[in-house]
Formats: sequence, structure tokens, C-alpha cells
Amino acid sequence: MNCWEILGIEPTGDRQRIQQAYEQQLKFATGDEAERLDRAFREATGEAPVAGPQEDYEPAEAPTAPQETVNRRPLDSHEGQIVREVIIQIKALLNDSGRSKDVGIWKAILCEPPADQPALRREIAAQLEPQLRPMAENGSLPAPVSRFLGEWFDWYSLLETPEQVDDRTFPELDMADEQPEQPPQMVNFWPAVIGWIVGLVILASIFGGMGGG
Repeated sequence: MNCWEILGIEPTGDRQRIQQAYEQQLKFATGDEAERLDRAFREATGEAPVAGPQEDYEPAEAPTAPQETVNRRPLDSHEGQIVREVIIQIKALLNDSGRSKDVGIWKAILCEPPADQPALRREIAAQLEPQLRPMAENGSLPAPVSRFLGEWFDWYSLLETPEQVDDRTFPELDMADEQPEQPPQMVNFWPAVIGWIVGLVILASIFGGMGGG
């Protein structure tokens, strides 16, 4: 790039126009860009730039990437293979409705070294999130499993989900407590006694008749 392209103006001999362009570009320049602007100004005017309103100018620092991005690195082939194996195990677990409810099995798969290393954990989370997170949020996974996934993968929305309580086990108990006490079984005693008495009378009559004959 020549000096005019760096300054962002057409070639001109107007020093004031060059100064204005220089100061305008300098507002948004980083350290390296400021040095290029200085050289462009000298080349365009034959003089060193004179700081006007920008006298106290300090070169802007280059924006820093988030710490997570800085620390994130491409996985090597061995680490990539570990991630693939973990993904396969998790998908197989999801196909088993019985085992997928056991949070201990989830921990055994995801917390097993070296899959527990931060770089591998982030990659596993990125690949599983589109499938697992919606399942955990809509209740397809048991509450203990959802809470573990939220803690392990930093899916904080899952930690706010209240623990699911199966209310179906309680109404029967409440109904049992509310039912009035049943009267003692003695209510059936008198009909039984009367039946025995009638039976004895009939037998006595039969045997009495036989004795008389």
C-alpha cells in the first residue's frame, strides 16, 4: 500500500487535508497502524506529523480475544479419537432407556481420563450440546443426570431447573390418611350367631323327630 492508501485520501499537496486524514485514521489505529500512518505522513508531506488534538494520543491496544478462545487449541489426532469414542458411547447410552437414567454411568463415561481434560471436555460439550441440552431442559433426562451435565459442561441453565419430584407416589398415601376408619369387623358377628342358632334348632328338631319315631 502507498502512503495515500494508508491515509485514505487521493494524492494531494494540501498539507491541511493530509493532516486531517492522518488525525482521522489515527483515532482508530493500533500501535503498528500508527507507525504506518507516521511513515505515510512523512512520505506525503516530507515532514514528521505534528500532533494537534491528538497530542496525548496513546496507540489503541489490539483487542484481546476471550480467555477461552486464547486457551482453545486444535486437538491432535489422539485427542480427536478420544472425543469420537466418548461421543459414540454417549449415543449408545441414549439408546438404552434403562442405563441412561443412571447418573453413575454418565459420570463413568465423561469423567474417565483423559476425556476429563479441559480441551477434550469443551470439544465433547460442543458436539453433544445440540442433542443433550434440549433433552435435559425438556425433562427427557432424569434430574440427577441433567444437573450433572450442567455442572460438568457449564450449562448453567440446567442448574436452575428444579429437581423433579414424582408426585404420583404421594396421592395414594394422602388418600389413605384421609379415609375414615373402618368399623370393626364385629358388625358381621350377629348375623353369624343367628345363623348358628337357627341351624342348631333345625338339627335339634330333626334329631328329636328321629328319637320320637
